Amino acid sequence: MKPTLDHLTVIAPSLPEGAAHVRDCLGVECPFGRKHGPMGTHNLVLRLGETVYLEVVAIDEAAPRPPHARWFGLDDRAAVRRAWDQGHRLRGWVAHTDDIDAEAARHASVYGAAKVLQGSAGRFVFTMPADGGLPMGGLAPSLIDRRGKPVSLPAAADLGCRLQAFRLQHPDADMVTDLYRRLKIVGAPTVEPGQSPQYLADIATPTGIRTLS
Repeated sequence: MKPTLDHLTVIAPSLPEGAAHVRDCLGVECPFGRKHGPMGTHNLVLRLGETVYLEVVAIDEAAPRPPHARWFGLDDRAAVRRAWDQGHRLRGWVAHTDDIDAEAARHASVYGAAKVLQGSAGRFVFTMPADGGLPMGGLAPSLIDRRGKPVSLPAAADLGCRLQAFRLQHPDADMVTDLYRRLKIVGAPTVEPGQSPQYLADIATPTGIRTLS
């Protein structure tokens, strides 16, 4: 199976700030998801379809700092805050695969290493660069392999929102389009010319189509 879009990630300085951003953009209250013990983070989740969801992730200040880098570049708090204040909030995305070892080996310079983690929903494998940063500065997704288990989301995560389009604006649209073609990711964002990298998700909500950025 080709890597396939799994979820979009808003990388927030804190969960309350992330919740407020989703509320401002989509008009819904994003429910709490779970704590990520191995990473010292926690999230909010919002279902966007049968197989796709939105995650808001932030450092869990009540959790001990892990002995390794946190994912999504969260250890660089200054960079997270700077991007947030500049309006770059939807900055990550994840694709799922059932052959993460082969994909990580084939594109090691893009995804980073595959790391086995134990979460509340069981064991899974996740790729990330050694420093915990975003793959290719956020242009490429992280990969997740749940080892055959389906996505586990609480019933409260379905508020009737559905992803209509996932887009990336970038100054070198041809380069990024070629990257996604080489990675062969199903559901990768469509790429549009833009002055700076910016992800946009067009989402059908109970009050109409709204855009999350």
